[in-house]
Amino acid sequence: MSLSRTHPIDESTTSPPTSAPAPDPAFDPAADPELQRALDTLLRIAEQRAEQPEALLDLLRRIEHLHRTIQDGPFRSSLPGDRNGLFTLLAEMESSGGWPYIPRLQLRTFMDLLAPEPEP
Repeated sequence: MSLSRTHPIDESTTSPPTSAPAPDPAFDPAADPELQRALDTLLRIAEQRAEQPEALLDLLRRIEHLHRTIQDGPFRSSLPGDRNGLFTLLAEMESSGGWPYIPRLQLRTFMDLLAPEPEP
């Protein structure tokens, strides 16, 4: 199985081109080899079950459960407490592909509602 350039665990998407500015030092996905190993392991598990739709469905359900656990726990508790911080995070999410369960248009609308109003 070959990953496309837009796949979230494709190593080609984790490091910027050499001419691009350095990524935000607060988060650099390429600097997390432990996470990359875990994602590579999940991909290998999926490849091993390529002809087993029930096993792949079980894998997807488990990944979904993990996603929701992270979303409802650590992610939610880490959200910025102020409007500007939340807007900045949402703007980054929108520009980097949105949230897996929030279509881009809805995310853009939400960001527009949170945008600071222009001063008179």
